[in-house]
Amino acid sequence: MRITVELDENCIEEEVVIRCKELNETVSQIQKSITDIASQDTKITLYRDKTEYYIPLKDILFFESDGNIICAHTVEKTFITKYKLYELEKMLPWYFTRISKSAILNINKVYAITKNITASSTVEFYGTTKMVYVSRAFYKALMSKMDDLKK
Repeated sequence: MRITVELDENCIEEEVVIRCKELNETVSQIQKSITDIASQDTKITLYRDKTEYYIPLKDILFFESDGNIICAHTVEKTFITKYKLYELEKMLPWYFTRISKSAILNINKVYAITKNITASSTVEFYGTTKMVYVSRAFYKALMSKMDDLKK
């Protein structure tokens, strides 16, 4: 494997290009690692009352819709976002995944998943009593991402 770094004084935004013959496990891991590093400091603008907050994505447990309002949950607080769930799904890093029609989850914050064969499964988080439900249709995709996290 060859790694090349090109310096360009006219560069406005850093760009990483991975050129490969095929997408294999090594390339996927490199892509995941670069995404993790790049998104560590990424913040999202959220709202609570009349105040605007700039919260790191890594601190978000999950996003969920409550009617027409989309809430972002951290360990201690709940905020409002102006984005729709489908917009968040497109812009969030790989470690966020859709778990139902009404929720997107940060898999890095999952403490436990209680599987329920006949209904939605329950997800618990580190350091809080907050929970969210995974619909049966999204359970398999969530478990696949959780397995990727172990690698």
